Amino acid sequence: MKEFKILAVLVVLVGALYYGIEPFAHSVMHPEVAPANFAFDDLKNVDTSLKGNVDNGKVLVEANCIACHAIEAAGHLQIMSNADAAAAYGVNPPDLSSAGRIYDKNFLANFIYNPVAAMKLDHKYPVGGAKAFPMPSYNWMQPQDIMDVVAYLQSISPKVTEDKAGHEATFKAACSRCHAMKYGTLEATTPAETLKTYLGTTPPDLSQHIKSRGEHYLHSFINNPQVLLAGTAMPRVGLTEKAQEEVIAYMEEIGDSKKAERESVGLWVMGYSVVFALLAYLWKRKIWKKVH
Repeated sequence: MKEFKILAVLVVLVGALYYGIEPFAHSVMHPEVAPANFAFDDLKNVDTSLKGNVDNGKVLVEANCIACHAIEAAGHLQIMSNADAAAAYGVNPPDLSSAGRIYDKNFLANFIYNPVAAMKLDHKYPVGGAKAFPMPSYNWMQPQDIMDVVAYLQSISPKVTEDKAGHEATFKAACSRCHAMKYGTLEATTPAETLKTYLGTTPPDLSQHIKSRGEHYLHSFINNPQVLLAGTAMPRVGLTEKAQEEVIAYMEEIGDSKKAERESVGLWVMGYSVVFALLAYLWKRKIWKKVH
């Protein structure tokens, strides 16, 4: 009976710590933030209900985009090497082949209109500031023309498979200009020293971020970094929910490939602990029976 009293005291103390103190500590270290917003409905400069014209979008893209951006899916190859492009712009401009698939339509349209505002980098590139963002705003374009560009980019986006190769393709398109994934043998396409000058810091290798940050944190951070790390140089990427899930899935496949196996073993360990505790209690009762 004494053992059960001790157990009851422990349960009360642990419960008080977990349900009383832990939530307070958690709220300070990891405060609750607004849920991830995959509608990007705070961006309202472009009427995204307009139906885009693919043919006109093609003309506009070829007139305004391919001088800086490759679009291999449409036959427009990269003009400069990664190093030369990064030296010219500060960061390697992305290939736009997958832009129409991985980026939300509303985000992409408003990004074209004003990239700094869409990515929430006003603190880094203030109006009238000394530092200019590499991509200019196309706020002189009519909303219809912007939606034509979006429609064209959506029309040429290649489909990807629902497997590790597909997840890797999405990660490369969304993240690999700045971030390496050495455990996946991926290097950032922008040289590290150029990135450090451009961002003010070296972006982390993401091989173990799924473990060090956790899926819940990444889900909010990728969608809007500023809500969790105000002032960070990391932009709001603008990924669709599906594309973001593919990025996180790839990070898990590289950085936590044994997750399923580990969770399975964990259940066996918990079962063993319960059985061992029961046997230990019965053994203790037998040995100390005469004393009690």
